[in-house]
Amino acid sequence: MTDFLELAHDRYSARKFKSGEIPEADIEKIIEAGLCAPTAVNFQPIKLWVFKSRKAREKLLSCTKMKFIEPAPVIIAVGSKAEQAWVRPYDQKNFGDVDASIVATQIMLEIHDLGYGSTWIGHFDANTLKELFPEMKDYEMIALLPVGIIADDCAPSDRHEKRKSYDELVEEL
Repeated sequence: MTDFLELAHDRYSARKFKSGEIPEADIEKIIEAGLCAPTAVNFQPIKLWVFKSRKAREKLLSCTKMKFIEPAPVIIAVGSKAEQAWVRPYDQKNFGDVDASIVATQIMLEIHDLGYGSTWIGHFDANTLKELFPEMKDYEMIALLPVGIIADDCAPSDRHEKRKSYDELVEEL
């Protein structure tokens, strides 16, 4: 079994892919990692769209400037539906985005665990995406996650190892 902290430290935002298909069995594992993610009160207010066809991926690429994802044979879009999400009663905080973020994170970790690369793309035009794919119109689009074989010359960005200090981020009470 993979050591989780090792997996968490090793995973990085892959921004360069080489050609090659992702086996269907691996796509199913990646999706399962998202579907088994914890959500607030287990309401599961999320939806995943799996882009595999060249035509669908090209259409999706028109919504983002992140053209480096073009060689990725699979792109997963993650959305949440606010009216299906749990709402914290004290301050009316809707957890739809939180739930979708947990799902996307588990998907990215499974992608890495299977030996592929991905990155969380938030830089996309959600309104255009919803126009091109009307099935998304009722969802808050959270992330685009390319899934691909990492190019041999791909490496973590300079920002990957930069972390604030423990004392800046953790306070014991």
